[in-house]
Amino acid sequence: MSAPPPPYQNQPPQQYPYPQQPGGPQQPGGPQRPQQRQASPLRGLITAVIVLAVFGGGAWYVWNYNTDPNGGKAKAEASASARAEENKKYSPQTGDCIDMQGTADAPRPLVVDCGSSQAEYKTGDRLDGSGQKCGPQYDTSIVYTGARFRSGNYTLCFTKA
Repeated sequence: MSAPPPPYQNQPPQQYPYPQQPGGPQQPGGPQRPQQRQASPLRGLITAVIVLAVFGGGAWYVWNYNTDPNGGKAKAEASASARAEENKKYSPQTGDCIDMQGTADAPRPLVVDCGSSQAEYKTGDRLDGSGQKCGPQYDTSIVYTGARFRSGNYTLCFTKA
């Protein structure tokens, strides 16, 4: 009988240091990675321009909102608030003291502190509807019509303060 073949005699030779892989020999340096695209300087510039445009536009909007002398939104809101405050000063509620201003044909009640020397009258009742008359306990009245005020026709009755 014959002796067994020496070890590794019938095996294909190996390439040092990497074994042969299906698909051909590999390049030294390990497994291949897919190539990554290198970032272009133009792409970075475009991104920077877009970011600056967004932040610049936001900053301009905030600046314009707060400082536009020709009527930015902040000015419009402030003037609307001032008009509301102005209307409040000249729209007395029941129990408010007033200083009667304006003329006899167009009186304008200014709301004042009841402890001040300007307090001429105190607001009594508000009678809704047109043609309402205040009772004998009141010293004067003002009739408001719907064309001038959006709240409809009503009469405010006042007593001396």
